[in-house]
Amino acid sequence: MVTQRGIEANPSKIKAILDMKAPSNINEVQRLTGRIAALSRFISKSAEKNLPFFKVLRKIRNFEWDTACQQAFEELNDYLAQLPLLVKPCPGDTLYLYLSVMPQVVSSVLIREEEGRQMPIYYVSKVLNGAKGRYALIEKMALALVVTARKLRPYFLTHPVGVKINMPLKQTLGKPATSGRLIK
Repeated sequence: MVTQRGIEANPSKIKAILDMKAPSNINEVQRLTGRIAALSRFISKSAEKNLPFFKVLRKIRNFEWDTACQQAFEELNDYLAQLPLLVKPCPGDTLYLYLSVMPQVVSSVLIREEEGRQMPIYYVSKVLNGAKGRYALIEKMALALVVTARKLRPYFLTHPVGVKINMPLKQTLGKPATSGRLIK
């Protein structure tokens, strides 16, 4: 919801999750992850926070809500109780993209600076399944950049975007011996 303060999550969607009790079957976990997906642009490192739920969904026959799931559920509820306010970029603003890479997840946040403060515009997160989970760290960083650029294409087309990472991605992509996955 766009307000004078900025972009806020729909309170009814937040309440729907906060009012849920811990899931007791696969259908309830699916309902939970679907509701979380509707709020994903507001949740920093959403895929990382939801990883225990995704692992439960893989075990369709043997539903098991373990302590990791319960802890993730409680932490998610705490986070949802105080979701960040997102801002709209002003025309001509330079935006900054911060990338984060974990063994099974890549995440990013697009921000703008306002009076020396960094204000989030959009959060992006993706779980790495299969072969992507075995990528080298630099390849995961490049993948995070590609995933974010595809998802946030309108922002990338209308604003200059600076990418903030702690790795030499530019030098790696410029080398002639770069891995085939990175060239794609």
